[in-house]
Amino acid sequence: MVSVVRQERALRTRRLILEAAASVFDEFGYEGATIGEVVSRAGVTRGAVYFHFASKRDLAQGVVEEQFVQDGVPERSCKLQEFVDTGMVVAYLMPRDPLLSAGARLSLGQDVFDDLGGGAIPGWISRFEALLVAAGERGELLPHVVPADTAWLVIAAWTGVQIQSQKLCGRADLELRVSALFQHLVPSIAVPGVLGSLQMGPNRGAEVVAEAAAARAAEEGGAPDGEADGTARAEAQAEVGVG
Repeated sequence: MVSVVRQERALRTRRLILEAAASVFDEFGYEGATIGEVVSRAGVTRGAVYFHFASKRDLAQGVVEEQFVQDGVPERSCKLQEFVDTGMVVAYLMPRDPLLSAGARLSLGQDVFDDLGGGAIPGWISRFEALLVAAGERGELLPHVVPADTAWLVIAAWTGVQIQSQKLCGRADLELRVSALFQHLVPSIAVPGVLGSLQMGPNRGAEVVAEAAAARAAEEGGAPDGEADGTARAEAQAEVGVG
């Protein structure tokens, strides 16, 4: 039992460090970020950071990889809807979640792109390709669609939309723009019977996030997200002797 509790605390501390690191990378970029600033924002010791991450590069890699652990998109019987939901949820969370925002900056920054192996981009291409393969197996795709090619194109287009939205309005219109992207591209890959049932509006990401949050609350006994986050932070800080 003691071992399980320690493991859970270690996971919470790791998450706390990643969230702090994400805010630092998002604000200063890879080159400008420092371990000292991460320590300050996380409220943990420098030793706690190095226990989980051997270097700043490892910390950046952890931020990039964490987004794939927590996207929270419910599995759908219609894989094209799950495909759209994934893109819309990321559009909703990007301006709100430093982990996603920092992951985007680290993935696109020329100072770290090669060092991090393309950042999050290869992972998102693989995720979208897998969804398209599953959609094809269910008869949801038009005959000409090659999942690998379509996934590459969609992620490239999604990335371009994100960059333009960030530059022009700080991502304020990102959900609207990503919705428009799907409404332009999906008709070229979906069979008509499926296309008519897909929900691709600009509010789709918020709806899916709310759905996932309600499901989690039901499983965990209804604890509000803010209360759970506060408890996790206090326990993680207690583990490393700060607070």
